[in-house]
Amino acid sequence: MNEFQMNRRQALIASGLGTMSLGMPGSVFGTDKIDASGKAVASAKSCIFVLLCGGPSHVDTWDMKPDAPLDYRGPYEPIATKVPGMLLNEMHTGLAKLTDHFTLINSMSHPGAISNHFDAMHNLLSGQSTERVEQGKPNSQPYIGSHVAKHKPSTRNFISNAWLIKCVGPPVFCAPNVGIGGYLGSAFAPMFVGSATNHPAMEDFKPPVIFNPFDENRFDERKGLLRNIESEEYDRDQQVKDWSDMREKTYEGLTRQEGRQAFDLHREPVEIRERYGMHPLGQNLLLARRMVESGVRFVTVNGWTGQAAHDTQGPPSSSWDMHGGNMGMGNAFGNGSYGMGFCLPRLDQALSGLFTDLVERGMLDDTLVVVTGEFGRTPYVLKQSPPGRQHWPRCFSSIIAGAGIKGGSVYGKSNKYGEHPTHNPVRPEELAATIYHALDIPINDPTDGTGISRTLTTGKPIMDLFG
Repeated sequence: MNEFQMNRRQALIASGLGTMSLGMPGSVFGTDKIDASGKAVASAKSCIFVLLCGGPSHVDTWDMKPDAPLDYRGPYEPIATKVPGMLLNEMHTGLAKLTDHFTLINSMSHPGAISNHFDAMHNLLSGQSTERVEQGKPNSQPYIGSHVAKHKPSTRNFISNAWLIKCVGPPVFCAPNVGIGGYLGSAFAPMFVGSATNHPAMEDFKPPVIFNPFDENRFDERKGLLRNIESEEYDRDQQVKDWSDMREKTYEGLTRQEGRQAFDLHREPVEIRERYGMHPLGQNLLLARRMVESGVRFVTVNGWTGQAAHDTQGPPSSSWDMHGGNMGMGNAFGNGSYGMGFCLPRLDQALSGLFTDLVERGMLDDTLVVVTGEFGRTPYVLKQSPPGRQHWPRCFSSIIAGAGIKGGSVYGKSNKYGEHPTHNPVRPEELAATIYHALDIPINDPTDGTGISRTLTTGKPIMDLFG
């Protein structure tokens, strides 16, 4: 159920059978701590993973090469930041003031030279760089969010793993197995929230049906009836006890107000909403912060910045696939939907709003933030009109912050044109291992429930990123 279509009656039936937390995407419960008042409190860190679908140009954003020829460096100038040697695009006026809170990795690379969205996104999100899979293959490597839901599930929220918003458009723009949970199963797949026509920047945004208000009195009646039925068998039948306990956790998660209230962005002060930006990326990042506050462990945010009013071409899932004229996407350096003049200011506003908000709320210590595309773009500008850049898997940039990651540093380095890493190359394996380490999840854990000894990734965490 990738669209997570379920009405209230189905939810009641499922919770009454005690099976909801086994079969619904993202809905696996864990064992958070309980404080003296009986309220659940967080026992694990969370992650907001911003996926800039399409692959932003590293040499136009976070790994600028001002001394390279114009055909390589493009039309933009770098802006001064708080961190010596960290050069950001001149449109990153907000991020330039916050560089002390994040680390910039300028040596990301797909060693296998994977140049298509399909495999590159799969490998980035699964934490490896060699596997090529068919869409929907159930025994493939689960994505990072699924492993987080498995190892660090939440009891404060019905959802442990979420994706904002659902990828739309041609399948080439979507990670192939994002909706299935790999060998862990569909219960560990993300719950999709929103779409191109229903996102939190819209006044009439509607949350998933399961979070709509429902008749709790009737829910209590069903709960009591099932408890009476089970009571005679509860003490002597371990299976009945396990199912009963699972149903209690499901009920607790469904009836918590905080899970439903997270979707009500009107509770936020207007100035906070405007800080993030009243566009899809900004409001999705604000929603991600609210969902993390309500107990969601892993939230992937689609990096779609919206569509320019004068340019509605292209699927709303891949703002950063800036080929230019050879694919009819307009000027990659212009103000259209596939132009950095439109997308970069929105990205800057949304990310600087998120970092500022997390710092002010004291959340950055427990919230990992990762911002990356699936690859970069060619260091040279394509000789065409209007201009653009092609896919480039050999080198790209990522931002990582929070959850023990030290801020104010640049890790890795590319050559003078941004063609390939020259210092400390980072594969998808190392990035995934670093994420797991930051979230206190063991990489080598044979207890995945499949009976097969597995590792989450073959990479090693980059300990130099922690401080």
